[in-house]
Amino acid sequence: MKIYRICIIIGCLISLGGKTFAQDVEDIAVQELRTDSATRNRFITRATLYGAGLTNVFDTYLSPQEYTGVDFRISRESIRMTNWMNGRISLQSFFQANLGYTHNKVDNNNAFSGLANWNYGLHYHFPITSNFKLLAGGLADINGGFVYNLRNGNNPAQARAYINLDASGMAIWNLRIKSCPLTLRYQINLPLIGVMFMPNYGQSYYEIFTLGHWNGVINFTSLHNQPSLRQMLTVDFPVGKAKMRLAYVWDAQQAKVNEIKTHTYSHVFMVGFVKEIYLLRNKKKRTR
Repeated sequence: MKIYRICIIIGCLISLGGKTFAQDVEDIAVQELRTDSATRNRFITRATLYGAGLTNVFDTYLSPQEYTGVDFRISRESIRMTNWMNGRISLQSFFQANLGYTHNKVDNNNAFSGLANWNYGLHYHFPITSNFKLLAGGLADINGGFVYNLRNGNNPAQARAYINLDASGMAIWNLRIKSCPLTLRYQINLPLIGVMFMPNYGQSYYEIFTLGHWNGVINFTSLHNQPSLRQMLTVDFPVGKAKMRLAYVWDAQQAKVNEIKTHTYSHVFMVGFVKEIYLLRNKKKRTR
């Protein structure tokens, strides 16, 4: 019986050792593919996050009061390397949507707000050390949403629609705490120029869409009348065979156009999963 038990223990150790060795070989193979200039552009990192936080909404078209409350948010991000500039350019697609429920200071009225935002652009990589790099680039920034005041009669809602060209920067740091690998990332997006839909002060949507009074509702924006900023801090870490991401988003969107002041300030904490996908190329056989 003792010999039988010893054989079982030795078999288990060999099995565990084989799994560990196989996992190490797999990690080395994946790392080599990531660093190979011919294959690294076929790795896509995708992340889906869900979160909630606090928001502050202000729109003088609807009310002279600020509204504060909760913000529920979802985001979807995709990043991959390209072959451009000797493989130093990455392509980022980032979509997020939020829904806010707020109330005024005297707590006698509520409002709903929502915004969908899509960023799409490129970043150039500047390696500083083997585990730390800086990125700089530009993004197309497309936004659409609404604010709905539950108490207003004539003008209960305000549309949000604007497009910007953003300057964007990142800092990415890969580190280890004991045996746990972590990836820290900080990203900042600053809108530089764009166009925004905004009614004239006191103008109703009936005048715009029914009577056709479009004069002055499409406006040029820049830092002087739309000083906005988006910041995001994330940390990626493994949980078993999966990889999780924790994120903090500070989203400050504000503008003063056509004598109407608007802002939405949000502080949101998010959590989700990260997936790395390797694209396979289908080689077509030539036919003669």
